[in-house]
Amino acid sequence: MKKKEILINYEQQERRVAILEDNRLENYFVERAQDRTTLGNIYKGKVETIVPSVGAAFVNVGGEKNGFLYLNDTASLAMEEEIDVGNGGRKAVPPVLKEGQELIVQVTKEPFGTKGPRLTTHISLPGRYLVLMPFEKHFGISKRIDDEAERRRLRSILEELKIPQSMGLIIRTVAWGATGKELHRDLALLLRLWENIEKASKKRSAPFLIYEDYDLVLRMLRDYFNEEIGSIWIDSKEEFKRVLRFVKSYMGRLAHTVLYYREKAPLFEKKGIEQDIERLYSSKVFLKSGAYIVIEPTEGLTVIDVNSGKFRKRNISQEEMAFAVNSESAREIARQLKLRDVGGIIVIDFIDMMEERHRREMVNVFKSALASDRAKTDILGLSKLGLVQMTRERTHRTLESISYQDCPYCHGKGKVKSAFSIAVSAMRELKNHLSNTKAHKVMLEVNSEVAASLNNENFQALRNIGRRFGARVEVKANQAFHIEKVVMS
Repeated sequence: MKKKEILINYEQQERRVAILEDNRLENYFVERAQDRTTLGNIYKGKVETIVPSVGAAFVNVGGEKNGFLYLNDTASLAMEEEIDVGNGGRKAVPPVLKEGQELIVQVTKEPFGTKGPRLTTHISLPGRYLVLMPFEKHFGISKRIDDEAERRRLRSILEELKIPQSMGLIIRTVAWGATGKELHRDLALLLRLWENIEKASKKRSAPFLIYEDYDLVLRMLRDYFNEEIGSIWIDSKEEFKRVLRFVKSYMGRLAHTVLYYREKAPLFEKKGIEQDIERLYSSKVFLKSGAYIVIEPTEGLTVIDVNSGKFRKRNISQEEMAFAVNSESAREIARQLKLRDVGGIIVIDFIDMMEERHRREMVNVFKSALASDRAKTDILGLSKLGLVQMTRERTHRTLESISYQDCPYCHGKGKVKSAFSIAVSAMRELKNHLSNTKAHKVMLEVNSEVAASLNNENFQALRNIGRRFGARVEVKANQAFHIEKVVMS
């Protein structure tokens, strides 16, 4: 079995969690105090507007932006009305939302860009082993539990659990091997939690936060911690105590794996992953073979390009080279999507392959590599152009959006104009200025590189402008200026 570790780095304003598999970074999460996730939070909201044309309502939950709720996602208001359909029969119809109506909603997708949070009335409360659905009478076992004997064992425990008639339950993947006692205890905690949520929702008028999900560290332990984890290292004494209490409460038999990191060297540096984390912000990812991939997020989708780079292997055909690079890239792309938490539409430009068997096998390699991804993915296959189109569930902000902002100089373009282009533009502005002001002397203050261009290859053109308008033009170099800044005085 592969050895896994969880590393928790605690700072006053930031918490980072890394999951390592055989000493290799496989998952990375970061959360800051000022932008803690709202995913999973439950609110009492108020319907502000209903837009039938898009089949949605906008719900005020007390945030900067109203939440977005699809009208067909309100079945759990489901004190559904019954109507007479004749011959003594009755039919349930979903309730109709009204402006000003108050309702309990849960965030299923964080705000993104100009969009508010995505909401649902299908409330789900995740525990350690179970997910309670207060408004849905649905029962199931995680598809990731693929051992039939284990599924039968868990199904028999599920039948023993005392679940209220109107509610449903899903057994999570981490329940593999859990005892009946542990599942009964988890259900009791979830039922108590839902009872408290219901009571709290009746105390005040909307909008307000009823229930806030765990912070990053406790969520990761709840969702990822199992017998495969050999150790959990924490570099803060207070955080160590908090984590130990949590683990003892929910999974006491694994408390021995929680360890306090005491060394002076930073935890992530000691484990050799700080550089790996920095590389997550780079557009280029180099592979062991010498090939590399380029990841470019745009407003509407993420584009990934596969390049053979320095891949060299003797006695191998172009087709075999393409298949080898594509297969290696497919595994790394699956890993990068998970690490960077890339969501939405993704287009991958693989190297062209002529043989159908290679194309088919490469897609299978990619699907296999994505199997461990907890986010939902949908691959649309490989086109004749070598493009794979896919979607990946977007629930959180991407790692890049948490740590970076658009460049205030290039305004997100990723490029700035060359010194020569700015010099030409400055001379154009100069002509306009002189024609309007009739000034006899002008000082052009510009970036040092732009000044060099004006005083060299553009010197004659600048002199001609001065002669034409009868003005003396001086150029002043300022190293502190941004390359596109031009000041005329």
